[in-house]
Amino acid sequence: MAANWAERISAFSRSPSGFLSETTADAFLAELLRELRDDRASYSLKVLLLSPLCEHPALLCPSDSVGEETALELMSVLDQCPPKSVQFRCHLLLALTTVLVCTACVSVRSCAAQDFLDLLLQMAQDTGDLHGDGALLSVRATACDCLRELEACSPGLLAQRLELLGGLRQRETSRVHQAYAGLHALVLRNAVYRLTQDTSGGAEHLKALLGGNTSVAWEAELDSSPTSDKDSAVLSSLILGPMGTVPTLQTGPDCKELRSVLSSLLEESYLLTPLCQAALLHRLTEVVAMVPGVPPAVFRAQLLRLLGTSEVCLLHATLLLKCAFTDSLFSAEDEAFILQRLVVLSQHPLLSTPEKLFYTDFLLHFPENRPIGCGGDGDETLPVLLTPRLAAALAPTVFNDGVTALARLNLLALVYLEEAEEGEEGESRGVAYLYEHLASLLRVVANGGGREIVVTFFRAAFLFLFHFSHVERYCRSLTEELCELYLRHTHLAPHFVNLADRAQDKLAGSDWAVGFLRALQGVIADAPPARLTLRNLSWHLKTLARVAEEGEIRQRSTVGFLSSVLAPSPLSLCAGGNWRLGNGLLGVCRRLLVHPSLDSLLIPLADVLLHLTRHYGDTDIQDHARLYYALLTTLSREKLAGVLAHGSAEGGRQVAKRALSCIMAESEGLASALTIHRTEKSIFGLVEALSEPQGETVTDEVSDPDQDETSPAEANAALEEYRAQFLVPGFASEITLNYRLTRTDGDGDCDSCFDQLFSIRLHFGLTDDHYEELGDISVPSLVRGQPAPKVRLRLKPRRPYPTTLHASAIFTTQDGLSWLTVLPHVHVAFRQTFAPLPAPSSWGDSGRRVLFDALWDEMGAESGDGPADCATSLFCCRIKEAALAALVEKHFLPYRIADLPEEEEVKVLFFLPPRSHVLLKIRPGDPVQFSIAADNWQLLRHLNSYLLTITSSQEDT
Repeated sequence: MAANWAERISAFSRSPSGFLSETTADAFLAELLRELRDDRASYSLKVLLLSPLCEHPALLCPSDSVGEETALELMSVLDQCPPKSVQFRCHLLLALTTVLVCTACVSVRSCAAQDFLDLLLQMAQDTGDLHGDGALLSVRATACDCLRELEACSPGLLAQRLELLGGLRQRETSRVHQAYAGLHALVLRNAVYRLTQDTSGGAEHLKALLGGNTSVAWEAELDSSPTSDKDSAVLSSLILGPMGTVPTLQTGPDCKELRSVLSSLLEESYLLTPLCQAALLHRLTEVVAMVPGVPPAVFRAQLLRLLGTSEVCLLHATLLLKCAFTDSLFSAEDEAFILQRLVVLSQHPLLSTPEKLFYTDFLLHFPENRPIGCGGDGDETLPVLLTPRLAAALAPTVFNDGVTALARLNLLALVYLEEAEEGEEGESRGVAYLYEHLASLLRVVANGGGREIVVTFFRAAFLFLFHFSHVERYCRSLTEELCELYLRHTHLAPHFVNLADRAQDKLAGSDWAVGFLRALQGVIADAPPARLTLRNLSWHLKTLARVAEEGEIRQRSTVGFLSSVLAPSPLSLCAGGNWRLGNGLLGVCRRLLVHPSLDSLLIPLADVLLHLTRHYGDTDIQDHARLYYALLTTLSREKLAGVLAHGSAEGGRQVAKRALSCIMAESEGLASALTIHRTEKSIFGLVEALSEPQGETVTDEVSDPDQDETSPAEANAALEEYRAQFLVPGFASEITLNYRLTRTDGDGDCDSCFDQLFSIRLHFGLTDDHYEELGDISVPSLVRGQPAPKVRLRLKPRRPYPTTLHASAIFTTQDGLSWLTVLPHVHVAFRQTFAPLPAPSSWGDSGRRVLFDALWDEMGAESGDGPADCATSLFCCRIKEAALAALVEKHFLPYRIADLPEEEEVKVLFFLPPRSHVLLKIRPGDPVQFSIAADNWQLLRHLNSYLLTITSSQEDT
């Protein structure tokens, strides 16, 4: 029965709506409550039965009446539960709290909520276990947590119990004291806030609440009146600050009772954990901010401890105190000390990156005692005391991680912004350093930096422009260096275009973006034809298409570039008929058709379109070029702009309106047929298929047990022969991955127009530089209900690391329309880079053993004196002998080196294209030892993750 309930609860948690589609919420709730009342059920099962009520109370209790009935049932179960069932009692209290809060029974003060509140208060006061084994401490702590949750959801609920809660807190000597302190502070804060919202509230009412005087009529009214949702929302977002945004309670100077309570809480705060201390300080800060009669100096005794803390949450609470009380609590010396401490912590080597970024961000939002400006919450301003000399310690370097470097660059840019405005002398110091840092990042990118450094550089370039776009000499120098970088790495074109877009959007009044695009146009048009490749050309076209969107930039050089690449050349652009390249050409032409200077481009642009119509090797490109040529030679510039703007409606599925001429009306069907539409979701994806081992596998050749041991000379000769044949640059090494093209749109309510897909062209994009660019792959068809076609992906690694490929596809449906769909990412795992040893078949097992031993000795597995890039390691795990044999059979068989009869270890040799090796010696035992040797130390972390995965799966079995 327990197993059945475990399955049902698991099914409900996975999909509550799906589970309840086969039954009803009332029926399932009744079953749960019936089983909870059953004495035969174990308490561990009953704890499991409470999880649906804790996770989805509103679904099982859709109304307040159902919630109240359920709460009464649960309280009945609690009454029957023996005191020793501590865990179940705690879970029952949590379930009751959840049900009452989520069904609004607490906010309307229902009878069940009142009874449960009284029960929780009784449990919180039950100190009968003080001299026992402490088993009830957990129940009391849970009761306090439930009270705190009820008070947070219904502020003022426990207002008249303030004296009771204070007494419980002061008498408690166990670990539950922390729960009492947090509850007491929350109730105090909510009670004071409720008083600020009442026009008749004053000192006598506050004194009555703190003293437990129930004779005050206002207090009874407060306790019985439900809290509005508006009040709860305000309490959860109470804003503190020096601008008087906090509601205040005028009590006069006599607040001895409140000061006494606050002092008591603060004196005991050091007993709490740092996180609970921070929460307590936050609540008490709000209380003092709402009661002007209590001076902020009540916190003064805690400042010495707080200013020297190493806890992030406590320093945060200290800064909130400073934000609330400024110079009424913090002196100028305190402010300078905090600022210097933030600078130190922002660069402390023992702190994590998120912590250091937190401190850096506080420098940009530092609550000054006497702020000069009154910026909004999101404004970044620097405190006056953060001088260039103090901030110099936070200067960014190329060794910082990306987010740290950007945060520091932004901070230092604000520091040096005033210097830059002073003139050339100011520019020569701080701004010059920041520009040199930017230039250093650029040089790293130019020398083949990875993806992170590329993104960091372009973001840093934008930040520099955002702050210093008015400094012409640096902007001009940056433009020149970016153009040089573009010529060396044209594949970064999307980053260049994005930088221009963001600069144009954010730099109001600056023409840097237009000047940068004009410079890119110039370097593309003037680039030597010998350096032009098909890959570079595609990026040039994307960049020129963006340049053509700027009406201020003359486009004659762009048209000249298009003419030059279409002329007969070694690229054979037209004869190749590459659809994507042709579409890039047409994209530039389309933007030129609506350019303001079209009249001066008419003849050369018409020649380009006519050449594409006659000579390009793709029919689709020819048809588009013919349409553009007809529009260019028939319509006026105004009508042409209107037609093309109409045809570029988002999604291509807008209902066509009558155009300005009959040509558009007659060509609407043609334009729709020639447009590539985009699917709303993925239609199909690639799923890994079982692939045949690459290369040759180990044979069953029987070795001679009496053969002589291989001499060092023979081993060296075998190694040299192997290198000469297979480790030379000309050796074609690649990884072949087998996939199946399977549908991802399901068989349900899917669009029938995608049942039959034809002429599928798969395109893959890299997310790193570990592999060579992949060519497109063609699949004839994909028909619903028929076997999934196979796709063979051939990867040429530069480095055999895991990677992720972006995939998209263009295909045609049965009605003749062309579609573009984005496929789910294709993940290439480390195990998929393995290949058997590419040794000659004539070597046999003995030759492979000789090569294995020679490689092992060379990598320094025994002596430790291998080449610099080689490394050795040891991986251990505990698996049984039978499981180890199954692991070797399942994962290592194609790469295993045949053993000699006397050998007890298993030898495995992975070849990882293009020229890397990983060797394993697996020794059975307890634990099993995997001795590892590799000629590339960076492979070890990937191999370690792989071994963890396969050995843990064997442990599970």
